[in-house]
Amino acid sequence: MRLFVLVLFLLLGPLGAWAQDLSALARLVPERSFVHDQRGGVAVEFALSQPVPWRVRVLDEPPRLVLDMREVDWTGLAAVDQASDAIVGIRAGVVRQGWSRLVMELSGPYLVSRADMVTVDSGAKVRLRLAPAAGPEFAALAALPEPADWALPAVADLPKPVPRGAGPLVVVLDPGHGGLDPGAERDGYTEAGLMLTFARELKDLLLRDGDFLVILTREEDDFVPLEARISIARAAGAHVFLSLHADAIAEGEAVGATIYSLAEEASDAASQALAERHDRADLLSGVDLTAQDDLVATVLMDMARTETGPRIERLALALEGAIKGAGLRMHRHPRQTAGFSVLKSPDIPSVLIELGFMSSARDLARLIDPEWRTKMAVALRDGLKLWAGEDAALQALKR
Repeated sequence: MRLFVLVLFLLLGPLGAWAQDLSALARLVPERSFVHDQRGGVAVEFALSQPVPWRVRVLDEPPRLVLDMREVDWTGLAAVDQASDAIVGIRAGVVRQGWSRLVMELSGPYLVSRADMVTVDSGAKVRLRLAPAAGPEFAALAALPEPADWALPAVADLPKPVPRGAGPLVVVLDPGHGGLDPGAERDGYTEAGLMLTFARELKDLLLRDGDFLVILTREEDDFVPLEARISIARAAGAHVFLSLHADAIAEGEAVGATIYSLAEEASDAASQALAERHDRADLLSGVDLTAQDDLVATVLMDMARTETGPRIERLALALEGAIKGAGLRMHRHPRQTAGFSVLKSPDIPSVLIELGFMSSARDLARLIDPEWRTKMAVALRDGLKLWAGEDAALQALKR
């Protein structure tokens, strides 16, 4: 079993060479696909319009199967015949440019006992068989590292880091969600799409100002893991990191912009639920955020945060003042805290901005209004400039 899964894990190599010339987007054929419990295990078949390069692996905490395929449109996945108690949930979408990912959340440890792709007259079929497994064996296979040729691409074409207080302010804008993780959804709009639009507009505004150097963590509707977003900020030498969101709440009503900073304990239950939802979306997309820092790393990060904490506080205050000064609606508790993983870089001032809540019809109307977005972008620019000036002055005093 172990040898089979290891070979399967590297399956992309020969199959990739065989199918690499295929350029058209493959489509799921839902009416010929199924996920069924079968003889104590699970039988999975996905019919496609054509064969594509692919690979499959398992991950843990929560246990899940990850199926990566080249350019597959998973439209119609909800219509696939699903009759399995072992499969808790299925989601799919773009994971990075040119590649799609399907994630099956499992009810317990299951390993792949058989996997192949066969060509048929109408296209191709991916056939998987999952069998129950012992917890330790599953955990060992789930812990295998990504193959070297599959790791997320290295950050490229980023400017050389600019020292603090010299040159333009390096701002990394992080449009939340993306790809197979659309975020909140309402009336045909997705949080991922709205935030990408706003991030592009804000980037253009900041660049026209001339005092900023701006990098986006994603330029398209791609999935970028939370930890990779932090890596992009670090590689760019970010002076400040703004994560942009527009979430939805299931209960009650929330309206207006909110600025979140990092804290181990959330300021309220809603903030805690929001942070857990963002991080869980990353887990279900196939990314493991559970690794713990060792003692030395923790001490060093705590030292860095001792300096960064007051800078983050001033950043949040400056942004809040600018948004209110522009007459834009803010939440009744405009500044809150929660344990968002994307804010955990210890030495980069980072905040998460909920521009509004898609669960609010009024907020959604604002988010899709270009005039409102321009006003918000101008407010964030003004807040950043105010903060940068104060920060530079305080750093000069320390020297």
